[in-house]
Amino acid sequence: MERSAFRLPGFLVLLVLLALVGGVIAVVAGQPEDTAGGLVAVAVTVAVLLMTGFTVVNPNESRVVQFFGRYVGTIQTAGFHWTVPLSSKRRVSLRVRNFETARLKVSDADGNPVEIAAVVVWRVVDTFKASFGVDDHISYVAVQAEAAVRHLATSYPYEAHDDGRTSLREGTAVSEELTTELSERAALAGVEVLESRITHLAYAPEIAQAMLARQQASAIVGARFKIVEGAVGMVQSALDRLRELEVVELDEERKAQMVANLLVVLCGDRNVQPVVNTGSLYS
Repeated sequence: MERSAFRLPGFLVLLVLLALVGGVIAVVAGQPEDTAGGLVAVAVTVAVLLMTGFTVVNPNESRVVQFFGRYVGTIQTAGFHWTVPLSSKRRVSLRVRNFETARLKVSDADGNPVEIAAVVVWRVVDTFKASFGVDDHISYVAVQAEAAVRHLATSYPYEAHDDGRTSLREGTAVSEELTTELSERAALAGVEVLESRITHLAYAPEIAQAMLARQQASAIVGARFKIVEGAVGMVQSALDRLRELEVVELDEERKAQMVANLLVVLCGDRNVQPVVNTGSLYS
């Protein structure tokens, strides 16, 4: 698991190092040449060893410290630090990143080929898992994002033709499920998925024209249904008002004729030409 690495303020250690160098120089000045050479060699060795422990951490970055292959800890505080000498310090960014998948061609739940792409917003929250849990956490997130988008596309239809069925076009519900699935996949790499959204969704070119005609037909049927529903309500209201005001008494046959005429006028998609009847309805 991730833990904090041993560290000291870098400028403090640097001052101590300079003081040691100054003290060695003062001591060497009063020593014989043979003794002075040995002291200088020891001082240089110690100084070089201490200098290998210096590191700089930028804001929203971290350093994963390893000492001869062993994980020592992580430094996340920005600034100039000194840690274990002779250790390797791997940089791991903690900044928020985003990744957009390529346009993937998959079959939806109904077997229709669709093109889909998504954008994923993520960041590293566990540097130990990001460094040692997977080989490359950036590549891992990219591959898992594409896998999750493919799985999502095959789980839902592009368009729901039945009530109560979720489709890929319902952005909020689908995005939440994609984020949940990606979070589970990326947890192994110490990555937190902040948000994911579908950025491209369309039928594949080979069936796009046929599906467009189907959508147009569905839209026409839906519009006609609304028109007929409204026309029936208007006819019912007209008959009720005529009966209440006692404007005219209509038998069942004349009511049927009136209903037919009104429905033709209200439901027709073209202008109706009026016909004046100068005779009787029964003649």
